[in-house]
Amino acid sequence: MTSRYGAGMHGADSVESVSIIRPRGVAAQNPATHPLIDEVVKLNIAAKRANALELLHAIAEEHGAVTFANSLGAEDVVLTDIILREGLPIEIFSLDTGRLPAETYTLIADVEKRYGTKLKVFFPESAAVEAYVRSEGINAFYTSIELRKACCHIRKVEPLRRALAGKKAWITGMRAAQAATRANLPVREHDAGNGLEKYNPLADWSEQDVWAYIRIHELPYNALHDQFYPSIGCAPCTRAIAIGEDVRVGRWWWEDANSKECGLHVKK
Repeated sequence: MTSRYGAGMHGADSVESVSIIRPRGVAAQNPATHPLIDEVVKLNIAAKRANALELLHAIAEEHGAVTFANSLGAEDVVLTDIILREGLPIEIFSLDTGRLPAETYTLIADVEKRYGTKLKVFFPESAAVEAYVRSEGINAFYTSIELRKACCHIRKVEPLRRALAGKKAWITGMRAAQAATRANLPVREHDAGNGLEKYNPLADWSEQDVWAYIRIHELPYNALHDQFYPSIGCAPCTRAIAIGEDVRVGRWWWEDANSKECGLHVKK
């Protein structure tokens, strides 16, 4: 079995492989972002949405001070839609690392326009970024895993800690099928590193579920997904993948699959 994007390795969604035969000059349509949607799929997505909504209500009721880390991926678009359309008392924030693709900024603007809101955006400390670049170089993250993780710490981990300050729980859009490092992802876990509860409402959703929801509800999403970018982070650390490759292979592609986390979701 292979993934719609890739070979189903390392815990990625496993479905039948897809081949594309097209006339010369016609752009490929990404099969992963255009799933077949029939009445059965619609009923399934409605049930999954209801379950996610019930969980989100319960999280807000139990913890009060709750925030959702919107990383602007396809999964995060789904949770953003549920939270904002239902008017749930859950804060939404995003991290701007300073090196995001232009398409990601376009998505932020599209989300804000659709829902009539402004996302709460956190940035890295400029002094830390300047010190890293002066000491190691502008693209030092390609040099070693240590320097890549140091860059992620400055641009992601430290801003996340500020975003979570004073919160009792936080929510992510992670799915178990996304990567080997997430294969046993629970719906609820204690985040010892940040000292609060952590929830993954879409843990059991498949890639097809996510895209079916996006298509059914006609949600805005990152245009890079249609260009074979299933997982999108900083521009220098993200590339498109080929059909037959694992869904996370485009992130930090020069590293081993088991090291491909930025530090936001690494258990202490």
